[in-house]
Amino acid sequence: MNIYVDFDDCLCETARSFSALAEKMFGRNVPYENIRFFELDKSFNLNEEQYEQFMIRGHQPEALLSIDETPGSSSVINEWISRGYEVSIITGRPLSAYEPSRKWLDNHGLESVRLYCLNKYGRDSFLKNSEFSLELEDYYRMHFDFAVEDSPRAFKFFDHLPDLRVLVMDRPWNRDCEFPNGQYTRCFDWQRIRSIVSESTSAGTPG
Repeated sequence: MNIYVDFDDCLCETARSFSALAEKMFGRNVPYENIRFFELDKSFNLNEEQYEQFMIRGHQPEALLSIDETPGSSSVINEWISRGYEVSIITGRPLSAYEPSRKWLDNHGLESVRLYCLNKYGRDSFLKNSEFSLELEDYYRMHFDFAVEDSPRAFKFFDHLPDLRVLVMDRPWNRDCEFPNGQYTRCFDWQRIRSIVSESTSAGTPG
């Protein structure tokens, strides 16, 4: 069993943290439930210069390490690992954020998971000369039975896996999106994610 898990807003509450940061830096009072766009410059009404400053600040080690865990995420993932499942954290964060991201995982008892930085969103546009640890051609050679993801912009990275079950973490910015096919299921918490994976493996149909 191979499972893909996104980092931000699946494992941890990045948008809640960034909402507070936008208010602190620019006086933008946009509560979490009002974040309607995955593109944070649009959600927080930031110009190009402000957005670059915001994302650089938000990717500083102390900012990343302070983000709260999404309830239940680490316990469910550790349960999967104890059953012998392969869990890969595939994040759109740039490689410059790898060390604090790795430390966050370790601090939350996820020392055994693998962490990859994949350029999902063209992040070089706000962190200049960004590098990533996983190239697209290598990613497309990987196989997964399940994926946990929140961003509609990342769904295109699953097109090569027709049997993949995609468990979409419910977030304000994906509530109006149309899922590509019946393999996508909206999940409101990690217990629902755990239940779907457990039911599927018990039935002998992991994909």
